[in-house]
Amino acid sequence: MWVLFVLRYLQWGKMAPKRNNIIPNAHFHKDWQTRVRTWFNQPARKERRRQKRVAKALACAPRPASGLLRPIVRCPTARYNKKIRLGYGFTLEELKAVGIGRKEARTIGIAVDYRRTNRSLESLQQNVQRLKEYKSKLILFPKKLSAPKKGDSSADELKLAAQVRGIVLPVKQMVRREKARAITADEKNFEVYKHLRRVRADKRLKGAREKKAREAAEDGGIGGGRR
Repeated sequence: MWVLFVLRYLQWGKMAPKRNNIIPNAHFHKDWQTRVRTWFNQPARKERRRQKRVAKALACAPRPASGLLRPIVRCPTARYNKKIRLGYGFTLEELKAVGIGRKEARTIGIAVDYRRTNRSLESLQQNVQRLKEYKSKLILFPKKLSAPKKGDSSADELKLAAQVRGIVLPVKQMVRREKARAITADEKNFEVYKHLRRVRADKRLKGAREKKAREAAEDGGIGGGRR
């Protein structure tokens, strides 16, 4: 078997490949020219997508073309939680703080998420302020122009209405950069490695130290301490 293997590679004018890898055995007998993936329709698809966006914007006018108002949330995990992005919907607590009902919110272009809960006061206040800003800029069209109801916008405000093409109240990333300064003497003398080792040791020996202190207190109260 090994003789045939060596002879086969000698006939091809090549030696066996190094190490324990798969023996090259490529199959180039298919009609690959007819199977090539082309992108000649890319410009036409671009134009088709643009036409669909225009048709969608006209269909939902004068409502925002991008859809409902979304809340600001933090990205998950410690690696990305410094960044903010748009979430799915506002919590019931956030809507209650502004005085908007859960059913009323969908009728005025606000997304509602029944599952999300507020875990910090900062996120609650941030989204409440977002809802208040949205309400201040909201122009409500009456169902019947001849019979407007309470809360609907006036005729003068309706004339100023313009459709929002982009995202409603887009998110702005807050980037905080520290100014350059001189290194202090405490920072120069601070030894990070020793500090980390000390913290790890304190955590590991916490239980043993508490037990030792407790036993010393008990022995000290009864017999005046260990001998």
